[in-house]
Amino acid sequence: MTDIVLVGAAGRMGAAITLAATESSGCRVVAGVDPIAAASGDTRWSQSLAAAYRKGTVVVDFSSPSGAVASAQFCAANGAPLVCGTTGLDAAAEAAVREAGARVAVFRASNFSIGVAALRQLLATALQAVPKHWDIEIVEKHHRLKKDAPSGTALTLADDALAARGLSRDALRHGRHGVVGARTGAEIGVHAVRGGTFVGDHQILLAGDGESLEIRHVAEDRAAFAHGAVAAARFVGSAPAGVYGMNDLLK
Repeated sequence: MTDIVLVGAAGRMGAAITLAATESSGCRVVAGVDPIAAASGDTRWSQSLAAAYRKGTVVVDFSSPSGAVASAQFCAANGAPLVCGTTGLDAAAEAAVREAGARVAVFRASNFSIGVAALRQLLATALQAVPKHWDIEIVEKHHRLKKDAPSGTALTLADDALAARGLSRDALRHGRHGVVGARTGAEIGVHAVRGGTFVGDHQILLAGDGESLEIRHVAEDRAAFAHGAVAAARFVGSAPAGVYGMNDLLK
């Protein structure tokens, strides 16, 4: 049995992961951590990971950038495997999470759905097939309450495209406004749409001369991510120290 301590338990993903764990054989959430909810008087959640953690449990973090860093540091110090799906991390926070992989198993992904993993593989294949001068634009849609933009998944897709084209993140164009001039070949557009209740919609446009290609993934329910996170928890529960991702889970 894989026991999970869930950080960010009171959030939407926390609820989805709790449900997914109950539907999964061999996995369960044994404690939830949510400092804000606990501070407001919700006794279902612990205020700190230190109070909720028990030796042998896997920590699953879907909280905030600062919370993810704190979870990673705690896990490294206490020998706890970590699954981190929190998005919106800057470079320093991302590095701090991954540094824990030197001491414990860390599963890091911006998106835990099987469909998005397939989308990344399709993008890699498409970029190898089309001419190098084809333009790349990424459009993502999420619900009105999402705090970070662009989404972590959009940035992962952008990083895949940048690597394929030999470009750095300086080549990303986050939206366009005013007289910005003609589009250059050395840029990748990334556009964030916020509104309604979109769970996650990621579209990649590859545009050439007189033709274009679109690749798209639509998440209709957070269960698509939650079941992947539970599977990741089972994976790191018996994995050696290191940093893992969706490709490792799908092997």
